[in-house]
Amino acid sequence: MNRDSLLTQFGWICAAFGLALFLTILVAWPAGAPPFETIYVLFKGGVSSMSKIGRVLAGWVPLTLCAVGLLVPFTARLWNIGVEGQVIMGAIFCTAALRPFDDGGALQIALAIGAAMLGGALWALLAGCLRVFGRVHEIFSGLGLNFVALGVTLWLIFGPWKRPGVASMSGTQPLDMSLWLPRLGKLSVSWVGLALAIAATIFVYILLYRTKWGLKMRAVGENPKAATLFSLGPRRRLLQAFMICGALAGLAGATQVLGVYHRLLPAISSNYGYTALLVGMMASFRLPLVPFICLFFAILNVGSIQLPLQLGLDSSLSGVIQGVMVLSLFIVQGLRLWLRQRKEAD
Repeated sequence: MNRDSLLTQFGWICAAFGLALFLTILVAWPAGAPPFETIYVLFKGGVSSMSKIGRVLAGWVPLTLCAVGLLVPFTARLWNIGVEGQVIMGAIFCTAALRPFDDGGALQIALAIGAAMLGGALWALLAGCLRVFGRVHEIFSGLGLNFVALGVTLWLIFGPWKRPGVASMSGTQPLDMSLWLPRLGKLSVSWVGLALAIAATIFVYILLYRTKWGLKMRAVGENPKAATLFSLGPRRRLLQAFMICGALAGLAGATQVLGVYHRLLPAISSNYGYTALLVGMMASFRLPLVPFICLFFAILNVGSIQLPLQLGLDSSLSGVIQGVMVLSLFIVQGLRLWLRQRKEAD
């Protein structure tokens, strides 16, 4: 890429952020929120202390695992909306694997992580089979399976896995401390979780850009009919893409159980699956940008806690700002594409 194209790319990015700032002002002003102070409080609330940085990193881990996993099926032009349910199912399998143990160590934790990845992969495989063999679009099957996974979670928490003498939204019985992921010093993030997220990012990069499998997957995404004619096995590869994404989403669920909440909760996914979809779209599904955008979203999530404390605003405003930024990027990308097509037509 030459210097001019780099400058052009940077200019479009600046235009997207400028539009996002303008739209944020339009959104914040009717709510009685000073726009610039709101943005300042959001970012300061996420990085103003080591404990907050630890919470940001703790949110970055599952979000990154989901986001990089989504790049695999998207290479084949598949929208794995069911990633949210795959996170939940990974958390369920993780909890199930640990229920026989009152305490444990590295072996039990590794078993739970493996079970979580299996649970996420199998749940994704179900969506893939509906897409490949049942001709059910992955968006509809994914959304349906998300609700089913949430229903299974609630049934387990209020039924077979309820805490002794009580069943509440507080979740299942907490895990013994020996089954927790080790933390990074005094921070609320596990170094194991960080290592897993970094390893997953490297794995997806190698898989998609340094292997024949990734090359064939891109060919399937570009032209499934041609892929069939050239015996690339598009059905098999689509199912594999779903399973890889599901396994990473299940791993995200395991980090939530083992490293954050230490139990199964109704909201164990923290909507990271849906947020990961926004991350992927904002990054235009380019892997190098994903970890940084995930960090940006994690800072907003942690900083949103300060909105009601310092400005008397609802913390959900941060979600609105996230959506505005994604919308701004789409508008600028659409304008860029329109100008390019017009120039080529001339």
